[in-house]
Amino acid sequence: MTIVVVFIIVLITAGMVFFFHHQNKLKLRARLMREAVRNHEFTFHLPVKGLFYGEKALQEALNDLGQDINKLVAQKEVESWQKLTRVLTHEIMNVSTPIQSISQAYLEHPKVVGTSLEKGVRAINDAAGNLVTFVDSYRKLTQLQEPVISTLRLKDFLEGIMELYHNITWEIGIPADTVLDTDGSLLRQVIVNIIKNAAEAGAKNIECTWRDSALRISNDGTPIPAEVRRDIFIPFYTTKSTGTGIGLALSRQIMTMLGGSLELSEKADAGYHATFILKFEQ
Repeated sequence: MTIVVVFIIVLITAGMVFFFHHQNKLKLRARLMREAVRNHEFTFHLPVKGLFYGEKALQEALNDLGQDINKLVAQKEVESWQKLTRVLTHEIMNVSTPIQSISQAYLEHPKVVGTSLEKGVRAINDAAGNLVTFVDSYRKLTQLQEPVISTLRLKDFLEGIMELYHNITWEIGIPADTVLDTDGSLLRQVIVNIIKNAAEAGAKNIECTWRDSALRISNDGTPIPAEVRRDIFIPFYTTKSTGTGIGLALSRQIMTMLGGSLELSEKADAGYHATFILKFEQ
């Protein structure tokens, strides 16, 4: 009888320890999710291993919800920048085009040609022309072509892009039978933008892998500072002296159009300094 009582006490004690330990784990998950939402980081994906059936289902639903929110936020962000860019380019063109036209007319006027005024008028004309060219480049954000969907083999597709960058060592760890239904032309533009940025950051190695319906592109270029990670997809933002700041913004917009998303992973894959994640709807 004593042995039975001891066994029951031990069993109850073990059950209580397990219960409180499990509750602490759930409490930690809740705290991590609150912090993620507070920081507008909706890419969280907490593990479901070790959870009970109902808890597992709830966590999977929350993970999916986070992804849906992230996609919606990215889409709204793109739409907002499109509207702003459309207004800005319209207003700038309304000012710069007449200036360019009038200054060009003065450059051809006999009272200006060969005089001290010519140099100043030419400077005005050149500045207006450069501004028009500058604005035209940003119109790409609002004038993307509609996707034309076709089936492509991802590994073959990436090997075609690889031929453009012979000075970089590539590792393509993607099964040969991996296929995507997407717009190859638009997807190529996204990947080329990512690789081009990596090359400009001094990358010597690129790795492409496929995991959870997502293409992961990693590079060993100069690490992206934590303070600029949230800004790299903002149109016009650049840390380069000669950059336009539309490459990654345009790439995210394209991925949104294709029904997917583009993110910079919080933690780069092993052996690399940055990992970009291109997610596709299946």
